[in-house]
Amino acid sequence: MSLETNKALVRRQFEAAINDKDLSVIDTDMADDFFDHASPPGAPQGPEAVRQWIRYLHAAIPDLHATIEDIVAEGDRVVVRNTWRGTHTGDVFGIPATGKPFALTGFVEWRINGDGRIAERWATLDLWGLRRQLGVTSAG
Repeated sequence: MSLETNKALVRRQFEAAINDKDLSVIDTDMADDFFDHASPPGAPQGPEAVRQWIRYLHAAIPDLHATIEDIVAEGDRVVVRNTWRGTHTGDVFGIPATGKPFALTGFVEWRINGDGRIAERWATLDLWGLRRQLGVTSAG
């Protein structure tokens, strides 16, 4: 797989699954044994777990939109700096709905397997910044 093909694969996850709510790309783009290193220990894994997580996000944040700010590929890895925006209308990340708009920044690393499918994901999110925007913690 070329680096550009790998980047397009990751872009499709953001644009189709998150922004367009087209979860069919999960079936075509993710390996059956997909593993999300950002999930809590013991959490379900695989494409179905990803579908459930995205449905949960869409229910809590119906206007959710992800923007890729930067994307870099090297070997079998793609790294994205992204911003997720929306209105916090449902319980998410353990925070009850506030009705407030937010912008959540994060970094995600994806590994593409030899079959050209997404095999692993690591994510780091600015949850402190999110909590501050939603007014559930002080800036101090």
